[in-house]
Amino acid sequence: MRLILASASPRRRDLLTARGLRFEVQPSGTEELFDPALTPEQLAESLALQKARAVADLHRGDTAFVIGSDTVVAVDLETGPRVLGKPEDESEAREMLRLLSGTRHRVLTGVAVVDAARGTALSEHERTYVTMREITAVEVEAYVASGEWRDKAGGYAIQENADAFVTSLEEGGFDNVVGLPVELTVELLRRSGALLPDAGD
Repeated sequence: MRLILASASPRRRDLLTARGLRFEVQPSGTEELFDPALTPEQLAESLALQKARAVADLHRGDTAFVIGSDTVVAVDLETGPRVLGKPEDESEAREMLRLLSGTRHRVLTGVAVVDAARGTALSEHERTYVTMREITAVEVEAYVASGEWRDKAGGYAIQENADAFVTSLEEGGFDNVVGLPVELTVELLRRSGALLPDAGD
């Protein structure tokens, strides 16, 4: 039995490794399709499933379970929820930080597991409410200059220096904000038929 992580994210690799799982890494390389009709929760699952299916298609018929994951940040505005992915440049990172400053927003990570042998799939999401204090203009500029925002949904990394902006987390866990809810991932793998070691083994 093989486990394949359809992501190049070092954070997701580290989280799965810390859980004691052995797996291969094969980024999907697929273009993410954003459906504006979906809720942020549905979008996170949809993106995760797109990644997992793209890699599972390359291993069709093999005894392998492919894990896909995607994280988005949603902040509620007067016009409705706005979904934030990864900023493309410093200007967008600056805009995201200013938008999230002083808010209670949602970090949503979709997880999908595809059984390559059968072609079946399971997907769910975990949600964490993150409360941020007001971030000063000087702090925004310093954070953008650090480059830590690169490849991070919402333009910040709670596992690094952005934890200084966060005052509380509710519901989902810290690992969800980092980029992969580990226990949800393990649950989906087991429900899909994967045989996994117990925690600590």
